[in-house]
Amino acid sequence: MRDPSPLELLTARPALRMDAEAGLLFENLPLIDIVRAHATPTWVYGADTIKTRYRRLKTAFPTTKIHYAVKANDHLAVLAVLAREGAGADVVSIGELQRALHAGIPPNRIVFSGVGKTETELSAALHHRIATINVESPEELATLSALATAAQTRAPVALRVNPEVDANTHEKISTGRKGDKFGIPIAEIPALYAHASTLPGIALQGLAVHIGSQVTTTAPYHAAYTKLAALVRDLRAQNLPITTLDCGGGLAVPYRNEPVPLPEAWAATIAKAFSGLNLALTIEPGRWITAPAGLLVARIIRSRRQNMPRPLHVIDAAMNDFARPAMYGAWHGILPLSPTALHAPLAEADFAGPICESSDFLARRRAAPPLHEADLVAILDVGAYGAVMSSTYNARPHAAQVMLHDGIATLIRPRPPVADLWSDETVPTDLK
Repeated sequence: MRDPSPLELLTARPALRMDAEAGLLFENLPLIDIVRAHATPTWVYGADTIKTRYRRLKTAFPTTKIHYAVKANDHLAVLAVLAREGAGADVVSIGELQRALHAGIPPNRIVFSGVGKTETELSAALHHRIATINVESPEELATLSALATAAQTRAPVALRVNPEVDANTHEKISTGRKGDKFGIPIAEIPALYAHASTLPGIALQGLAVHIGSQVTTTAPYHAAYTKLAALVRDLRAQNLPITTLDCGGGLAVPYRNEPVPLPEAWAATIAKAFSGLNLALTIEPGRWITAPAGLLVARIIRSRRQNMPRPLHVIDAAMNDFARPAMYGAWHGILPLSPTALHAPLAEADFAGPICESSDFLARRRAAPPLHEADLVAILDVGAYGAVMSSTYNARPHAAQVMLHDGIATLIRPRPPVADLWSDETVPTDLK
């Protein structure tokens, strides 16, 4: 499909606005002011955008529990916004569990997923009495039964089903196909479910499914949920108890302004598939809530034109800050902060980071206005799988993080000094 122009990107994002004097605004605050206060690169999150998107989901799913997928963005400030909105959490590690609890999400609104839960993590889930543990293998089920029995408690369990449905998403974010590492093959569920119902320490609740991330049509959801509904009926025909169903997440974000399903369409697909089954339903969105609520503001270090096929803008944000373009070939919009640049003639340009890797490109062949050294740009829709995946590769400190809330920009994670990169390292005495 045709790439949207900078003006089209701006128009499609209600939290963004270009002011003739102050430049690009996010939630009505000038990004230039954030740059002046905190330099670049800096992540900027909009709390109002997070709340608006969560409330739209809540309207579309009035009787469904919403557990935010913490892996999308686990900053305590982000989790605190969602906790105040009444969201639950879907976690995949003991660290995410502790973050969710610390941010104020109560344990009875937390679900623990993931294929490699350790005994320590399962014991912590039991200790905190979380809502559900989504079990992903017979081996995990046996371990959990033993731990719960030893602790003289019962583990709330749902079996995660691999429905063998292709979500038609990126290879690296598909989770429901045959051969993917996630979940239990659907053909094995009836026997394992019956076995689970007899195990000590197990309080069997139901099933869970998640087919992938960035799902761009409702057809894969329909295919997966149709299989799950039939499975529910089969289990009940065997007099096996099933009261809950976790429908997963993965609703796509229109990074390129492409058509994607709305929450209401996803809700309708779920309602149609499970009509009449009297199930307590859960969803676990992450990206859809937080991706549009984040920007990465960067400065052009150098613009190279001589002997280049097109202008190459080297910016101070890199693949260590934002891995998705290098890791997935992900497309993210880029806007200038300057109001005059927005309406200038467009030409193809590349945007690269300073990391010593050939893959360190944020965008290639992008329609962009003329840009020069020291100009500022904002990379769009980075509130999910952005800062949470960053590293200090090439000995680059983490970027600062700022949250906009009630008209105020608050520094929620300062840029660490370079010396912090080795503050926890030890050199053996004989090498000093």
